[in-house]
Amino acid sequence: MSLPEDNSPSAVIYGTEDLLVSLCNSVTRVLNVATHSQIHYSGMVQRISKTCLKPDIGCFVLFDGGFSGLVIINFSAQAAMELYSSYLLNMGMSKDDLVSSYTSDEVANVMGELMNQVVGDFTGKVRRELQTHITQNQPKMLVLNKQVMLSVDANLDKPEARRVTFYTASNNIFYLELAIDRTEFIKMVDFEAQDTPDPDALMAQSQHAPAAAPAPAADNGGGGSDTDELLKSLGM
Repeated sequence: MSLPEDNSPSAVIYGTEDLLVSLCNSVTRVLNVATHSQIHYSGMVQRISKTCLKPDIGCFVLFDGGFSGLVIINFSAQAAMELYSSYLLNMGMSKDDLVSSYTSDEVANVMGELMNQVVGDFTGKVRRELQTHITQNQPKMLVLNKQVMLSVDANLDKPEARRVTFYTASNNIFYLELAIDRTEFIKMVDFEAQDTPDPDALMAQSQHAPAAAPAPAADNGGGGSDTDELLKSLGM
């Protein structure tokens, strides 16, 4: 039996937008379970020319393997504090034990843990549904008071970037940005994807893993700031 050509009507093709939707669904899936609240995203996606970290809290993860790219989530202070509080209250912590400032290291730790779970869920779906493998680095969190332009440190022939707006249960906003090389996955033979793991089990496994160390906050100074040193060490 001959395989369908790339442009055959019977060929099932997964492109950039399909990967983006899968990533967005990982964000809502993990955060909904973690916070016991409803997170949703806009039905419209933006084409952007560059990805960047923005105030108040920026988090990024690089991945490589079957395809390379970068995931960035920019949280407003209000969105970060809502997710942080909901997550820890859902874990059984007292409200009196929560910090009150988004600049606290504890908030950066929690947001880094949540993003680690999000990207872990996404890489698992890539393995099950696209039958390829990608690896990720440890999420990096930055408390920002100025915009930082961040480009992908990878060999991308035709980079594409997208931005999606997310809303928390209290209507606070955060943004996800994805930059990857232009790619398509063409389904050549029929197969059934493996079962999706239980998100509660995923959270329990993540809680036993070492927490990500928060990156120091950026200051108002120019070159030589902690942010510049971190990005320089990553080759960016």
